[in-house]
Amino acid sequence: MRRFRFIIGLLVALVISPVAEAQIINITIAPPELPVYVQPPLPAPGYIWTPGYWAYGPDGYYWVPGTWVEPPAVGLLWTPGYWAWRDGVYAWNAGYWGPRVGFYGGVNYGFGYAGVGYEGGHWDNGVLAYNRTVNNFGGVNVTNVYSKTVINNVTRVSFNGGSGGITTQPTAQERVAAQDHHVAPAPAQIQQQHLASTNRALLASENHGRPAIAATAKPGEFTGKGIVAAREAKPGPAPLPQPVVPKVPANNAVANKPLESKPAAATPPANKPVANNPPAANKPLENRAPADPEHIAAHGALPKPPNAMVRPEAKPLNATAKPANVAAKPVAAPPTPKPAAVAAAPKLPQHPPVAAAPRQVAAASHSAPHRAPHPPAAKPNVSPHKETH
Repeated sequence: MRRFRFIIGLLVALVISPVAEAQIINITIAPPELPVYVQPPLPAPGYIWTPGYWAYGPDGYYWVPGTWVEPPAVGLLWTPGYWAWRDGVYAWNAGYWGPRVGFYGGVNYGFGYAGVGYEGGHWDNGVLAYNRTVNNFGGVNVTNVYSKTVINNVTRVSFNGGSGGITTQPTAQERVAAQDHHVAPAPAQIQQQHLASTNRALLASENHGRPAIAATAKPGEFTGKGIVAAREAKPGPAPLPQPVVPKVPANNAVANKPLESKPAAATPPANKPVANNPPAANKPLENRAPADPEHIAAHGALPKPPNAMVRPEAKPLNATAKPANVAAKPVAAPPTPKPAAVAAAPKLPQHPPVAAAPRQVAAASHSAPHRAPHPPAAKPNVSPHKETH
């Protein structure tokens, strides 16, 4: 039943005047976006470009390829059809031929059909003149040409009104053009749509908006070198890289704390040793045993080494540097070095060494300490007894 209603509606759309009400098919799904493709070359002078469009059939939307068509009569221009949202459904407004281009929903079909009028060519004394900026001539020699810049608004929306549709409304001139005498699509155009409806590769559900036959050089020729396939849409310019800013939680007190500026490392004092192993020049002189007096008397005092020098007492390696805000204590003067021996001591007679004096011990029975005899006499081995005075 659904297929029967569609065939009846299609026949009515082909025979009814385009000036009448648009043929409404109960469709609540918006048509897909227009595919991106290039225009095939002009087959011969006298053809005019008719852009492709989405039609609707029993299996959903399918693409009718754009093609070059010979106008039914001299002086006629093509007004493309378009989908429009009306009374809760999408209605197809069929295209037509007329002395001037009327309203086609503001849809940008390209190649001179930028939404208003036609900038691909015009009639000049019964001959079509082509705008070289929007037409592909290929190898055909076309003499009636001109150049005119066409501003294209980049959009691929294929319907007017409704959610996401084009909001363009017909101008006063386009409303007048709708009252002109119109001619239905040429038989070659009807054949083009019929062949497209029988090709499953042109179904939107199969090609997902990129039909393999997006345009043909002539109507009804779906094979050969004049076939143009849809291309992938060019992506827009890539966004500039943005600096990555780490996200800090609002309640993170530590992360939100401002950074403290760390002072530069203080220069160590000049007299502070750099390493725990000072150079050999800073090492103290080794303690040498005094020479024998007899050797000194015979040969004189030993000379000092050439690098010997009196140095102040070095600070210990583990000394801690004083803070800057503490007043420095006066440093005690270094001890006066002992003068070196000038003359050798006289030779003394040999005798036993004198024993060191014993420590003074306080005793209740002696008034003062006295020196032990020289040499000390051995104590008699007598029994201990108590001394009395």
